[in-house]
Amino acid sequence: MAKLSKRVKAYQDKVDKDKKYTLAEACGILKECASTKFDESVDLAFYLGVDPRHAEQMVRGSVALPHGTGKDVRVVVLCNSDAQVQEAKDAGAVEAGGDEIVEKITAGWTDFDSLVAAPDMMAAVGKLGRVLGPRGLMPSPKAGTVTPKVGDAVADIRKGKIDYRVSKDANIHVPVGKVSFSADQIRENAASVIESIIKGRPSSCKGTYMKACTISSTMGPGFKLDIASL
Repeated sequence: MAKLSKRVKAYQDKVDKDKKYTLAEACGILKECASTKFDESVDLAFYLGVDPRHAEQMVRGSVALPHGTGKDVRVVVLCNSDAQVQEAKDAGAVEAGGDEIVEKITAGWTDFDSLVAAPDMMAAVGKLGRVLGPRGLMPSPKAGTVTPKVGDAVADIRKGKIDYRVSKDANIHVPVGKVSFSADQIRENAASVIESIIKGRPSSCKGTYMKACTISSTMGPGFKLDIASL
């Protein structure tokens, strides 16, 4: 049997693997179990009762976290007009432009967290699916990342707006903050995401929609949430 580290031993008595926690309970204990030397991320993981192979059961959307992600988000903007380029940079985009950025991405560059595109760039974006798709970076109108108001989109993302999309295995993973946040801040961020995903239930989904939901920090244990309480 593998020897348990001091960190794992320290939180072992605080975690009941068989219990399903309320969100408030989980957020409080999660902070107590975080003892690494860096500011761990806090993530929600969902397992949904949908079949993403069918377009009508695709679950995707965006939500603004009340307290942000705690991360300096790198946003890139694809646009043609000089006015939009300036607007994007004024809002904090790390890069903004047209064909030159498309060429960089085509060559494999993905050193950013979110991509915003002006509507007239969508023909070019469609050709980038092979690079952007597997990394979850494809912009979409539904997520608010395809818009003529590129500056507003960049500002929203940098303030804490995040996108989510169900995977082919019916899972969704979403960052909801850092362990340095207060328990209430983590709870409020997580509650915003949970509410958004519940509202995003496809009408064609039959039976149980949210089958499981877990919250965890990067190096800490996972806490199974009581679905009924959500």
